Order: sequence, then structure tokens, then C-alpha cells
Amino acid sequence: MQGCQFQEWVSPSKGVSNPVDRSLCGRVSMLWLKRWNFIERARLERELWDAFEAKEDIEAMVNSLKARIEAMDPTDPELGDQTFRLEIWITTMERIRKIEAMMAGKER
Repeated sequence: MQGCQFQEWVSPSKGVSNPVDRSLCGRVSMLWLKRWNFIERARLERELWDAFEAKEDIEAMVNSLKARIEAMDPTDPELGDQTFRLEIWITTMERIRKIEAMMAGKER
């Protein structure tokens, strides 16, 4: 988080500091917002579904992302976004495998 410092902000309402009105950085607050944004979550899920439908190795994709995250500098502003992507991909991969297992016993 280069150039990102904690900034105390005093709310005009009663002059009390409000944690909602302050953040460590705009990037951090955007990551928080992405976590609750279902469209962003769906976009990341779709990345993995598209790869699965294209018969790509989704485990390799997840492991590659894990390795990339482990190699990243902790101060890299992209670290939070990539960690969020990994969280979504792992959950999506588990869902894909469950659906695959359920469908394996059924005929089309």
C-alpha cells in the first residue's frame, strides 16, 4: 500500500471520529466493497467456470494463483485483489467438483 497512510477524519456530526468515515486507503475500502459486490464475485466465479468449460485444468490455475500470491511483495497493492480472487476460485472449484460428482452418476 504505497503512499497509503491512516488518515483520521473527524465527522461533522458531533465532531466524533467514525470508523465508517475513515479508511487506511481507498484501495482497502474498494476491496471491502468488492467482497460484498455480488457482480464482482460472479465475474470471478465466471473466470473459473469458463476455464472449466474450455476443459482447462482449474486445479493448476488455482495452484498457479496461490504460487503467485506467495511470491508477491506484502506491500503490493494487487495482493488483496489476488487473495480475494483465490478465495472465490477455491470456493467455485469446490462447487464445480461437487456438481461434477453428482452428474457423474446420471445419464444425459
